[in-house]
Formats: sequence, structure tokens, C-alpha cells
Amino acid sequence: MKTLTIKQRMLAVATMIALGGSAGFCDIVYAQGGATAAQSSKGAVIKGKAPVNKNVLKVKLPKAREAKLPNGLQVILLENHKVPTFTAQMVILSGGLTDKPDFRGLASFTATLLREGTTKRTSKDIAEQTDSIGATLASNSGLSNPTSTVTASGLVENLDQTFEIMADVIRNPTFPTEEVEKYRTRALAQLQLQRSSPQFLAQEQFSKAIYGDHPAALVAPPAESIKKVTSKDLATFHSAYYRPNNAILAIVGDVTLKELMPKIGKAFGDWQKGDVAATTIPAAPAQAGSRILLIDRPGSVQTVLQLGTLGIERTNPDYFSLLLADKILGGGPAARLFLNLREDKGYTYGAYSNFGGTKFRGTWVSSSEVRTDVTEGAMKEFMFELKRLREETVSPEELENAKRAIVGSFALSLEQPQSLLQNIVTQKLYDLPADYWDTYPQKVAAITPGDIKNVAQKYIDLDHLQVVAVGDASKARDVLAKYGKVEIYGADGKPIPPGEMKNQ
Repeated sequence: MKTLTIKQRMLAVATMIALGGSAGFCDIVYAQGGATAAQSSKGAVIKGKAPVNKNVLKVKLPKAREAKLPNGLQVILLENHKVPTFTAQMVILSGGLTDKPDFRGLASFTATLLREGTTKRTSKDIAEQTDSIGATLASNSGLSNPTSTVTASGLVENLDQTFEIMADVIRNPTFPTEEVEKYRTRALAQLQLQRSSPQFLAQEQFSKAIYGDHPAALVAPPAESIKKVTSKDLATFHSAYYRPNNAILAIVGDVTLKELMPKIGKAFGDWQKGDVAATTIPAAPAQAGSRILLIDRPGSVQTVLQLGTLGIERTNPDYFSLLLADKILGGGPAARLFLNLREDKGYTYGAYSNFGGTKFRGTWVSSSEVRTDVTEGAMKEFMFELKRLREETVSPEELENAKRAIVGSFALSLEQPQSLLQNIVTQKLYDLPADYWDTYPQKVAAITPGDIKNVAQKYIDLDHLQVVAVGDASKARDVLAKYGKVEIYGADGKPIPPGEMKNQ
């Protein structure tokens, strides 16, 4: 009988997990006498779970190879010879966090407009030439990102051509005035459209409540920045930060370092290095006292809810405990929030939680969209689940289910070049240990119920909980007032004095 490799065993287990709804594998049995005996999903337990073989927790991933060009460009390659393709990402170590306080969004504008014209190619040329060789090319930077990225992918047989186009876009953008004007028009229209989205309004107000004047408070570029940006501004930012000694080129693909380096040297070897100012990473502000913020949308049939607090940096030792705690609380259809608010109460199509962190503290937030008439019930259940995670120790079975899901997802991600590439970049950006991804499953497996309770008590800080609701204030205000003083805002983000609110 053929012996499976560790990676193949991991993938097999992950596939079984992904197909867990198949008959005979993952049957739901209700505590009140079986699936037909009760409609409520409270007390549901998962029977017939496939055990996770201990070998699944032993991963030995291929080691990345590293090199550096004389101009300072760091090169990282992870060989992957399954298919004749590659994915490359140029990571510029300056992003939205580099923006000046009076010009937020400049890094994002620069990255977005890189491919709109170079000294050799028009925007149309770039699109047609990448399409003709079956390649992709994209670039972006977030408003509070520490980096800007340009990503290209395609067939290895077209690697030289793809690198030539990629290098041209990175090194020689001209930011044509007409393209800047087109972008300005689109961005302002998009900003206006976003203000009609209750999800956008909720995220905007939540970010402001958590971060104050920090760059992370922004979820969209300020209109004043969009209006004033010029081709010269973009060129100045590009010249200052898009330098080889301020960049990492990470590649996953069917190529060896010996084959790759001459190609990289041809495309990027004469890229001129320069003095680059270091980016100061601002710390997240101290948590503000608990607030309840209500954005009024008269006549709305839904209330969008977000409840959350400050979380952790990516390198925090609590990362894996919080990863498991979040999975249990709201990390999918098997999590507590989903089972409670959707399956048991029928308040919503879904209720979730998520957390994140980069060079500064991120957030841990729970959210859902519920019918207006069940806003009160939804708030009650959100608070119930947050307090339950803080006060009660999770069962070994519930924790084991969460571990199984996370390890399975990780195993499946090893088959995706983009995930492998992101793993490389994450390890380098955050200076994680060399065996970080090799030992990822073991770190997940090591978390205990006590660890979950500790991080829940630490980061579900009810004294600093920020609650944001978007809905009909005339119907939601009294409900939310049971949890504290309610501050009411309009869709423009400005406070509405009580006497001026519509539908009093």
C-alpha cells in the first residue's frame, strides 16, 4: 500500500473536514431527543467526528531560499513544482502608515495608479500585454497598512515577459494627469455610494470610536485628499519610497533560485536605491470608555450591529489563544453567535466575529444585520455570548472542534500559492521564527480551555466595549439605551442633537 506523505495526510483530513456535511460523517444530534424532536439548535453536538491523526500536527514545509541584489532588493523564493506557474509579490516597506496626517490616502492612490501608464506603456498597453500572456498584475496599499504591494502571476514560460512589465510598472510610472482625473472622479463617486451602505457606516463609526486620530480610524480615503491629489504628489511619494533597498520580492512557483536570479537581475538589477525615511508605527490609543453610537437611517428595516474592543498586535503571544476564542465565538456557521442568533432565534442570516492585528493593535469585533423589530433580542444575545465566553470555561469538545476546523483550513491553504506567498511575507514582515508555519498546527493544538477564558476576559473588555448600530433611531434608540447613553449620528458621520432627529 502506498504511504502518504505528511502533507498528503493533512490534505486528506482537511478534505474530510470540508466535506463534513456528508451522510455518516458529521451528523447533528440534538440534546432533546434527536433532530426531529426539536427545532432549536441549542445543545447541538457533533457526532461521528473524524479524529485528527497526530501526524497531521507534524508539518515540514519546504524552506524558502533567500538572496539579495547589490542594490538592496531582498529576494525570497519558495519552490513549488506542482504546476508550471508562479506568483510574485513586490512588497514596498512603506504604505498608508507613511502618509502625512494632512494627506491620508496618498500611499493608496500611488499604488492604485501605478499601472495607469509608464514611460514605455500606456494603461491600455499594460492591460493588453498582460492579458496576451495570461498574466495578472495588481497593486494596492491600505490606509493603515505598513506596506504597499504589487502582485503578478502567470505561467513560468512567460516569467521574463511578466517580470519586464511588472518592473516597468514598479519603476517607471508616470501617473498621467488624465488618469489621475479619471481616478479622482471614480473615487469621489465611490465615496458617495459608500455612504448609502449601512455596513460601511457601521465600520466607519466603529473604527473612529476605537482609533480616534490614528490612521486606522479611516476606512475610506478622505474626500479632501482625493480632491487635492496631483500627478506630482504621486510621483514624489513614489520616488521617495519605491526603492529596492525598501522592498522585498517574494515568489512562489515552479522555478529554482539559480534560474530565477538572472531574470530578477535583468528586471530589477539597475533599479536605483535611495535613502528612505523609516516609517514610525503609531501605537493604538488607549481604549475609550464604553460608548453606544447609533447612526440614524429613518425607515430602515434592518439594524446593523457591531460590538468590539481593541485586540492585539500580530506578534502578541496571545495570538493563538485569541484565534481559537474567535473561532468559538463567531468564526463560522458552527460558532456560538451563528448558532444562537440565526439557527436558534432566527434573527439574521448570519452572525460572526473576527479579529486582526498588524504592527499595531487590531480589533476583536462581533457583528450581524438583524431585522429592526428584533434589535432588542439581538443585543441581548450578543451580550449573553460575550459574557458567556468571559465567564464560562469552554468544553473540551467545543475547543477540539475549533482546533479541527483551524488545522483543516491551514492544511488546505498549503495547496494555494497565494497563501504560501502570504505566509512568507508575514514571516518576514513580523520577524517570526523560521519554523513558525511548520509548528502552526502544534501551536493551535496546545491551547487549553483556560487559555480561551483568559483571553476572553482580557480582550472582551465590557467596560470599554464600543457598540455601533445603524438603523431607524426612532425604533432602536430606547433598546440601546438599556445598555448606556446613546449618541446619535447622521449618515454623514456628524452628531445629531436630540431635538433635531427625525421621526421623534
